[in-house]
Amino acid sequence: MTVTDRTALDKTATMPSTAEARRRRIRAIVGWAIVVALVLLVAFVALRVSASGPGAMGTLDPEGRDDGGAMALAEILRDQGVEVAVHRSRADARAAVDDESTLVLTNPYSLTDDALTELLEPADRVVFLSSGTHLLSVLDIGANAPGSSSPASAGCDVAEFAEVGTIRADRFFSPADGVTECFGDSDGAAVLVDDGGDGRDVAVVEGTRLFSNAYLAENGNAALALALLGQTEKVVWYVPSFSDTDIEGESPDTLGSLTPPWVTPVILLLLVAGIAAAVWRGQRFGPLVAETLPVTVRASETMHGRARLTAKAADAPHAGEALRDGAQRRLARRLGLAVHASADEVADAASDRLRIPRGTLQALLAGPLPADDAALVELARRLDDLEAAVETSTRTTRGEQ
Repeated sequence: MTVTDRTALDKTATMPSTAEARRRRIRAIVGWAIVVALVLLVAFVALRVSASGPGAMGTLDPEGRDDGGAMALAEILRDQGVEVAVHRSRADARAAVDDESTLVLTNPYSLTDDALTELLEPADRVVFLSSGTHLLSVLDIGANAPGSSSPASAGCDVAEFAEVGTIRADRFFSPADGVTECFGDSDGAAVLVDDGGDGRDVAVVEGTRLFSNAYLAENGNAALALALLGQTEKVVWYVPSFSDTDIEGESPDTLGSLTPPWVTPVILLLLVAGIAAAVWRGQRFGPLVAETLPVTVRASETMHGRARLTAKAADAPHAGEALRDGAQRRLARRLGLAVHASADEVADAASDRLRIPRGTLQALLAGPLPADDAALVELARRLDDLEAAVETSTRTTRGEQ
């Protein structure tokens, strides 16, 4: 067989078969399919949990079951004989308001001032369960103020609050002229009541914590809620949301709107061209083939190279260890021992052959390593003498036989 035939045979033997490549491709496709399926499954479960979880409702939502919801307050009102109608459309809420009802809502962040005025127009009694700086300005009922978190009683002439007891409020207001302040001190009040001359009673309280499911049973929170919302036979509870907003937002400028129309098609075309070029060049030379190259390095080159590295590092102990290993293997071969015989075994065999003390040879083959160049030279000389003596003894024994 010629060298060319042997090379071709080696290439054929190392080249993967078509069936094996197909199996690897199928395993890769199945693996990626499993990964994609797991990702889709996790996303589906996360969406279901987020959609059905108790925290899906907003703060002080009368249908919210989580700690921030107000379902407990709505159920207490129903137990007291008050009809609670929940509306998420401002048009439906406005149509449901009549003379015997109380309009209840949190800070209407999703409505403009005109929409809020239109919503409040038919209501004779309005209670805001939370507020913002802008809402206080629109209602002209007061402003934000500092206050203390210590328990506070009504301290005002509003008859509904006489049996409430004490509450711990988180936010306080300073009243405008003609507005009654309750549950506070000289710095501010937690509840503002405006029974002005426009025929509408408006009450404002920051009840995000007071009336939530988690804190409704503390102090006089439930009693305050009943005093505010239980004065009429019906409560129309409007829940603001962005789905019911009348605010017309302007979409911000994006990179696509700021660039010329032809930029996006050009980018897509370049991406497609790059992918096509990668596929084309990637398959140009076919699959990789492993080939063992006939590289031969002479032992003398390796020896000289290691010697230069050891000399450059000035590592006498490492060089001494290398000398011992080489001498021990050569001695084991000459004494008829295994190549990997231990130093004790080589020392015993050499001691028997040369008729010299065993301890001397053990110290030479397994003793302390040289610490400097002088000790290294002495070790090399003694090992060379030992090898020469064993070689001479071996030749003499063979001659006598």
